[in-house]
Amino acid sequence: MDIHFNYKYDDLFNPTLKAIKNLGGSGAVSEIEEQVIEILQLSEEAVNEIHRESTTKLTYRLAWARNYLKRYDLLENSSRGIWALTKKGQKTESVDKEKVKRLVAMQDKAKRIIKKQKDIASSNIEETTRETEEFNWQNKLIETMKGIKPDQFERLCQRLLRELGFVNVEVTGKTNDGGIDGKGIIKLGGVLSYHVVFQAKRYQDSVSASVIRDFRGAMVGRADKGLILTTGSFTREAKKEAIRDGATPIDLMDGNEFAERLKELNLGVSIEMVEQVNIKSDWFMNL
Repeated sequence: MDIHFNYKYDDLFNPTLKAIKNLGGSGAVSEIEEQVIEILQLSEEAVNEIHRESTTKLTYRLAWARNYLKRYDLLENSSRGIWALTKKGQKTESVDKEKVKRLVAMQDKAKRIIKKQKDIASSNIEETTRETEEFNWQNKLIETMKGIKPDQFERLCQRLLRELGFVNVEVTGKTNDGGIDGKGIIKLGGVLSYHVVFQAKRYQDSVSASVIRDFRGAMVGRADKGLILTTGSFTREAKKEAIRDGATPIDLMDGNEFAERLKELNLGVSIEMVEQVNIKSDWFMNL
């Protein structure tokens, strides 16, 4: 069993294929990742090893593996983040990783030549690298959040929860409160109300299972639900502890999801749309 995560992205081609087949032909990113962990029998240390900021090496390299397999026409993905085997993928048990990399390299070269000759955007390359490039802006945003003061981060969490539909959101700011930094109420369908307590962790590393257990103990009798927000990540054990049978479930929001929510709500983030003008030469010829 590996102590460190030593697998390169191309080493994950076949485990990814096998994982999706085990899931019945399709699966969410988290489900695929869990299957790969089982297939490779990865240790907790290897699974939790960080690549950058709040992204693990496993998560980062699996993203590249999926995109290469997509360009090899073995996988497809929906806008909801579900990956599935194509018809070709369903018939493929394993691949030669060198063949996959050669084909993708040829595609990239061809796209660059076309772009240079016709001055057009290489949409296929952009689509392929979109998922992995997302880590770049997320890392910058996470680094910015880490640079603010603790009370500012708590107010950021308060603002985010309000924007997500919570009401009566308060930052308690109390010490020795079992890690509870604030509370609020969320209404489902405008009818059912749930009292929620939250913990805001401006972390560089991963949140452990012991943090989850301590937080759950502090919220007993005080809330219906618990939420932990962090600029870091959660260990695999922490994720399991959060949904452990027989215990009050606790929702988790890691740094990447935190950044994505801020982007969706335009909180501290602006998105610029680049205008592209295409000349219709045929239109002028038909005058």
